[in-house]
Amino acid sequence: MSSIILASTGVLEASEGMAGRIFGLDMQLFVDAAILALAVFALFTLLSYLLFNPARELLRKRQEKIKSEMDFAATEKADAVSYKAEYDNKLKSVNKEAEVILSQTRKKALKKETEIVDEAKAEATRIIDRANKEAELEKSKMKDEVKQEMISVAAIMAGKIISTSIDEDEQAKLIEDTLTEMGDDTWQS
Repeated sequence: MSSIILASTGVLEASEGMAGRIFGLDMQLFVDAAILALAVFALFTLLSYLLFNPARELLRKRQEKIKSEMDFAATEKADAVSYKAEYDNKLKSVNKEAEVILSQTRKKALKKETEIVDEAKAEATRIIDRANKEAELEKSKMKDEVKQEMISVAAIMAGKIISTSIDEDEQAKLIEDTLTEMGDDTWQS
């Protein structure tokens, strides 16, 4: 209890000594302020090593990661642009190649068409020649048949003339009757 009394007495004395002042600047205040400043500095230093430096390191790593991703994206974009240009060139060359192939195919088709038409014309000429030869053959057969018919008619007429004596008028009439029997078409072909 005596320590409480002493402490309270010390407080009373201190308050009596500061009676005229609002803020007492004494040595104890400076020591307390210095200790507090050292404690804050020590805490700041300790916390900067424990909290701020890891946070700074985390932010630095994040910045590096973002930078590397941006660099990677830039290189990928450049690659994509070069690939696109390459593919565009390939597409153009493919289109040109397709046009060349189509042109060659058209030329071949026209050539084949010309060959087919020429072959068809040659075949038509052969067919017409064959038909003309067959017609000539038929004509010569008809001529032979007409000759044979004339020979047989002449033989019949000679037989009739011999069997009966006829005068010239009857003979002319007989020839005309024979010719009429044979028909006009036979002599015209």
